[in-house]
Amino acid sequence: MFRRRTQTSAEDSPVPVEDPKPHGTPGKGRPTPKRSEAQGRRRSPVTAPANRKEAYRLARERDKALRSKQREAMLRGDERALPARDRGPVRKFARDWVDSRRLPGQYFLPVVFVIMLLSMVPFPIPVRSAVMLLYTLSLPVVMVLVLASSFYVAGRVKKEAAAKFPGEDLKGVGFYAAMRSSQMRRLRFPKPTVLPGGLPVALKNTANTAGAKK
Repeated sequence: MFRRRTQTSAEDSPVPVEDPKPHGTPGKGRPTPKRSEAQGRRRSPVTAPANRKEAYRLARERDKALRSKQREAMLRGDERALPARDRGPVRKFARDWVDSRRLPGQYFLPVVFVIMLLSMVPFPIPVRSAVMLLYTLSLPVVMVLVLASSFYVAGRVKKEAAAKFPGEDLKGVGFYAAMRSSQMRRLRFPKPTVLPGGLPVALKNTANTAGAKK
């Protein structure tokens, strides 16, 4: 009895199957890496800051570079970087309308500054009295001219914008143009893109560059 079971067990034992792969072919010896792992290895290693002070310094440098890029974009008039009050074709039209003209409001601050400087110069008493009289009389006149110019600019810009952009929101465009007209040209923001007369600033810069090369 025991002998039959032993023989049957020996006969039923599995026969080893030969490996179909040739033994001479060497394998990679490691699993194929995933795509994310391969991409991670190709990336340049990121050096972590050594301490908190170094991390603050790097963060300040990144913020400074970002602010500088945003300011450059705003000065260029890039719509994506401008504040909400300066965006849109209506506001662009108002800026160009003001910048293409020489208006009394833009000379208000320079005139007042010059008169104040003259009033502080130690002139002889007769001259000093004449300067103070000029300052006293000219300041109200200049202010009246600036106010009259602001009302004119506000009404004219709003009227022309309504004709050129029907259906657009014109709320505040007159005040926007009037405030810009009362600023010195160099202090306007965004920077003017047209010169007095309507010539684009880019054309003038190109002409100056060509003249310098000659």
